[in-house]
Amino acid sequence: MSLATDSPVNSSSSDDFASFLDTTLESNSSESSPKGEAEEEDREEGEEEEDADVDVENERVKRRKMEEVETIEEICRSTLQESQEQKLEESAKIDACTHPGSFGNMCILCGQRLEEESGVTFGYIHKGLRLQNDEIVRLRSTDMKSLLHHKKLCLVLDLDHTLLNSTQLVHMTSEEEYLRTQAASPLDVSDGNLFMLETMHMMTKLRPYVRSFLREARNMFELYIYTMGDRPYALAMAKLLDPKREYFGDRIISRDDGTVKHQKGLDVVLGQESAVLILDDTENAWTKHKDNLILMERYHFFRSSCQQFGFNCKSLSELKSDESEVEGALATVLNVLKQVHSMFFDESGDDPINRDVTQVLKTLRKEVLKGCKIVFSRVFPTKYQAENHHLWKMAENLGATCVTELDPSVTHVVSTDVGTEKSRWAQKEKKLLVHPRWIEASNYMWQKQSEELFSINQVKNQ
Repeated sequence: MSLATDSPVNSSSSDDFASFLDTTLESNSSESSPKGEAEEEDREEGEEEEDADVDVENERVKRRKMEEVETIEEICRSTLQESQEQKLEESAKIDACTHPGSFGNMCILCGQRLEEESGVTFGYIHKGLRLQNDEIVRLRSTDMKSLLHHKKLCLVLDLDHTLLNSTQLVHMTSEEEYLRTQAASPLDVSDGNLFMLETMHMMTKLRPYVRSFLREARNMFELYIYTMGDRPYALAMAKLLDPKREYFGDRIISRDDGTVKHQKGLDVVLGQESAVLILDDTENAWTKHKDNLILMERYHFFRSSCQQFGFNCKSLSELKSDESEVEGALATVLNVLKQVHSMFFDESGDDPINRDVTQVLKTLRKEVLKGCKIVFSRVFPTKYQAENHHLWKMAENLGATCVTELDPSVTHVVSTDVGTEKSRWAQKEKKLLVHPRWIEASNYMWQKQSEELFSINQVKNQ
């Protein structure tokens, strides 16, 4: 029997321990006793000598038994002490647990019940999951290393007006009724781009080129969905876009997962902020992360979508038209993403983990209107508001220089009226006179647009 493996200390029964001692002592006694008896005549001849020898041998056996008992007891005491110390150490670890996260009211590490909920909710990953800041930082760091190893960044995608357009069936106009016969069932989403979701009383149109866009983007990015719609809507749209769960997995974030009402934030995205890009049609939704944002031109397929944003023109559905596949918004922005990805990973020098994708984005954006010097006329109410106006900021972000006074170095006058003093000066001095939409179009297309297409009169007549 091996004390190391069979020690009764590992048993909770004191009877087992007593039995073990009895067996050991009997065994030792048997092995230590005289092995045979001498012939009768031999005992008679050496009786006195033999009695003396037996007494010595018995004394020696008794001493050996006592030594073995003491050895066993010492081993038991030592093992018990080690066991108690181990339990104390484990208890101390539990007491010292930093509780990096929780499921419901239980710590995900030690299982201890927590009196108060704290941390950031990541319900889209697992219902009831909350993570503390230190754990979020650790996970983001781990994710960052893995992404960079595979030459990937993170891309957060809005749904409505960015990847698709939806309308309630009751909001469809008589001119849109023909769509009901063309819509596919959400049960078969492999090839279709127009779907009738009867259970949600809704029709959804995917933006042209979206399937090609997702297929190519996933090779460069880890993809997230982030919508201000509720979770059932987010999951339904994700199923249309990604029926085989190839692109998003569980990375589908809805308004139910946000930490600030009516706002989106990267605090619920397990991607390092320096490696995240965002595609969204609404800048105000990302007040804390505008540097990560690529603003998308809104996709208005249905009439209700146009009305929502104050457009009185006919919708694409009413015109029985659509965006171009090859020259549309998604094809354009995919080229931009490819450039950003290439610049980020092809840059020599420092370790990629120390790079910031927002700086790459700024560098690329400033090339769009580089060399343009712009004066605005009748676009802003006052000079005081000019530098705070979104068009002023947009032009500067695109690399243009914006000023309030005319001088020979001015290249463009941006105005809504050909009759203003500055507009007349532009015509006299043969400067470029354009409508504000010229800046917006250049921003969406990531390329300086032809000024001829954005003359004031031409835009007004559209």
